[in-house]
Amino acid sequence: MLKALIFDFDGLILDTETPEYLAWKHIYQEYGFELPSGEWEKIVGGYGLSTFDAAEHLWHLLSSSQRAQGQLDSASLRDRHRSESGALIQAQEILPGVREMIHQAKQLGLKLAIASSSPHAWVDAHAQRLSVFHYFDVVICADDVGAGRTKPNPDLFLLALKQLQVRNNEAAVFEDSPNGVTAARRAGIFVVAIPNQLTSMLPIEDANLILSSLSELPLSLLLDKVK
Repeated sequence: MLKALIFDFDGLILDTETPEYLAWKHIYQEYGFELPSGEWEKIVGGYGLSTFDAAEHLWHLLSSSQRAQGQLDSASLRDRHRSESGALIQAQEILPGVREMIHQAKQLGLKLAIASSSPHAWVDAHAQRLSVFHYFDVVICADDVGAGRTKPNPDLFLLALKQLQVRNNEAAVFEDSPNGVTAARRAGIFVVAIPNQLTSMLPIEDANLILSSLSELPLSLLLDKVK
């Protein structure tokens, strides 16, 4: 019987991933380079498959003359990206179907959790801005698991199950990325994949369901599938 829903955050509740990618792509192009999409794809939804750092990578690509301009370094590149992507993210609204799913779940007495590879400072602030933070019984973030143990490792989901006090066959996960889907499967949890603008270009395998929007999924259907 379904007792709990576990939501990813970035790319699932709020599309932060597309703005972050587009901001780095713009910065790279300004300096005459292309953001290596293959490396970026590995870190979407978690850092378990790669330690790729766009700022460090671009810094090493730049010539000494470019580095000298304006006291440019990886920290300043990172600050610029944070500013540009942050402005784009602040303009983003909650993704379709999320609020409706939360309300339906609350009406049925289901427990709710967020399990994110991002830190609490990021997730909590945006969830509060979107006025959904208070609906979640548990919020699990990168700060709550060991270093390097975010998705595709199952630790975030296993901790969410423990704090929600439900078994893996009593929960369903909503994810948007390959890393997240893999993590949910490794935790033995039913997983629904809802790719966003960016992750729809990535190969997502092993999800129990794949949808283009959470608004396509009636909670009654999920209740029938997770028994």
